[in-house]
Amino acid sequence: MARQQGWFALILALAIAAGSVIASFPLQLGLDLRGGSQLTLEVEPTEQIKRVKSEQVEAVKAVLDRRVNGLGVAESTLQTIGVNQLVLELPGEQDPARAARVLGETALLEFRAQIAGTENEMLNLKRLRSELQRILENKEEIVNNQLSDSDKEFNKRQLESAQKALDIRIGEGTEIEQLEKILEKVNQEIVARFQPAYLTGKDLITAGRQQQQNVAGWEVTLSFNQDGADKFAELTKSIAGTNQLLGIVLDGRSISEASVGEQFKAAGITGGAATISGNFSAEAARELEVQLRGGSLPLPVKILQVRTIGPSLGAENIRRSLFAALSGLALVAIFMLFIYRLAGLVAVLALSLYVLFNLAIYSLVPVTLTLPGIAGFILSIGMAVDANVLIFERVKDELRRGNTLIRSIETGFSQAFSSIVDGHLTTLISCIALFSLGTGLVKGFAATLGIGVVLSLFTALSCTRTLLRFLMGYQSLRRPTNFLPEHQLPSALT
Repeated sequence: MARQQGWFALILALAIAAGSVIASFPLQLGLDLRGGSQLTLEVEPTEQIKRVKSEQVEAVKAVLDRRVNGLGVAESTLQTIGVNQLVLELPGEQDPARAARVLGETALLEFRAQIAGTENEMLNLKRLRSELQRILENKEEIVNNQLSDSDKEFNKRQLESAQKALDIRIGEGTEIEQLEKILEKVNQEIVARFQPAYLTGKDLITAGRQQQQNVAGWEVTLSFNQDGADKFAELTKSIAGTNQLLGIVLDGRSISEASVGEQFKAAGITGGAATISGNFSAEAARELEVQLRGGSLPLPVKILQVRTIGPSLGAENIRRSLFAALSGLALVAIFMLFIYRLAGLVAVLALSLYVLFNLAIYSLVPVTLTLPGIAGFILSIGMAVDANVLIFERVKDELRRGNTLIRSIETGFSQAFSSIVDGHLTTLISCIALFSLGTGLVKGFAATLGIGVVLSLFTALSCTRTLLRFLMGYQSLRRPTNFLPEHQLPSALT
């Protein structure tokens, strides 16, 4: 009796602990339950690498993982699909364009010195770029045809002047499209006025951001390793006190051009730190910081598909899933109570503990719950019920043979043991195979079902038995008719 009370106290303690875990660690919800964005990306070959291999996809995946962590999106998943595709899920992220912008760019950072003798050309190009950017700031007014006649005439002259200065013909397209193409061409011409890269982001330790003093804009701070610090000092020393600029180029586009004062002519800028000031907004500075911290992509990626699930749809999925789970539990409880009487009540209590333990494990691991994961959880409830059905049918058989109630219960558990273990093991093997070979939502289904199968063994063979033995300690409950209708009992027991 003391041993039985010890088991009961242990199960009670586990139930209390599970409840505390659930209260302390909220369940993590997947994209289909919480809402968010899903991006399908494809790793593309280059001129140097004609065929994308698995190790190169893994290298791209590692960089993207770091960038996703920098975005601050919790419970994100990034998985390989096929040979060269990746699927990224960002629960709670409702701005897929921002995520695509941060994740899709290569983020190859380069520091270049301006070619000597191109000072006048650079000055004209920077002036032209500034004018084009100023015009494009009024993009909405241009599209909606809200500009005055004088502004329209000015923009037309600027467009013709830029085309003539760059000796390019854009061809057909709207005014905005033509301006954007010319701006892209101007940026290319500016980069062409710099020497090849002397220092790259490979020597970067970390990146940060801070608000500029006395200015509304933001700037990005950089910190180099020792090799990078030496290169940066040498590069700035070579152009200090001249009219040549230091170009900071990201993915082939100049994001900042800075002059180096004459005071750095002796040793250059030392200390291994630099600042990029480009009139960044807070969001733009954060995006650049995330890209630089994550590192440059070893191969370019192309975004094939962007899918967004709104939070309202996720809430609806949760409501329906809860309704399905609770309805299933209620129907199972009614069935067990009707067919197995007191044993059915014990099964319902054991199932309640089973659900509690499952949710606690999901919170601790943690398991990201998705719709297929909930399906696996509900299916595992069926496995738990099946174990109880096997046990109670054996108990009823023993009672029909004329055995006493206590002996029938013990015999029922011992005879059903091998069948329960075999059934659970075969299901567990299937779960392991699905989790090992499957991807995405299949893994979620396999994980929840596998956890449920293991816990089902514990609740069926330990919790159910302990609860039954505890109830049998009360004389008023120790009656065969609590397990079997009276007309099915042998006359000796009635």
